[in-house]
Amino acid sequence: MVVEDALKTSASEDQAKTETNPKPREEDDEPEEGEIVGDEESASKPSKGIAPQSHALEHSWTFWFDSPAAKSAKSKQEDWGSSIRPIYTFSTVEEFWSIYNNIRHPSKLAIGTDFHCFKYKIEPKWEDPVCANGGKWTVAFPRGKSDTSWLYTLLGMIGEQFDHGDEICGAVVNVRNRQDKISIWTKNAINEPAQLSIGKQWKGFLDYNETIGFIFHEDAMRHERSAKNKYVV
Repeated sequence: MVVEDALKTSASEDQAKTETNPKPREEDDEPEEGEIVGDEESASKPSKGIAPQSHALEHSWTFWFDSPAAKSAKSKQEDWGSSIRPIYTFSTVEEFWSIYNNIRHPSKLAIGTDFHCFKYKIEPKWEDPVCANGGKWTVAFPRGKSDTSWLYTLLGMIGEQFDHGDEICGAVVNVRNRQDKISIWTKNAINEPAQLSIGKQWKGFLDYNETIGFIFHEDAMRHERSAKNKYVV
């Protein structure tokens, strides 16, 4: 696949560095599932001082994590999304692979987990000003079978493989009892040509043959699970 090949070299180099320079970890300081070991400041700020051999991405991206434990600890009266927290922001190809190779993939995440990757400073919430007028495409997989498609989705986004990449806010994988769902969130739901282009290209990247639908965030908030698809490809 073109998307995967574009970053394959950097992935191999990063893995070699990880193997030859393992970082010791205190036995009593185990990270939470999906968490990256490091200082908290790195979670909300893109890295600075890019090394000469690094390959800068067009945008910085942030991984966000929402665990079942965090959700259950929150009061039902609190706003949806209040338990979501940023994990790490990356700005280069090398940083992406360093993070990706050291986090659990969807098949290893606990049921109920939501794991997001959004452009820097865009929060994965309907209330975010950039997301408010948007919507999402969604593909579904049997439980534990979404790892490869999640990786291809990430590479397609950060590698600017979409013709209407400026419309994309980010993506999320939802791990549930019977299935995993991956969604791509976009900015302007009424821009039908752009949304259809994104949906068709995404299916091509994933080699996904089933019909997928696009739901407006406004409809999802109003009708919840009964919201209808506005576009299909």
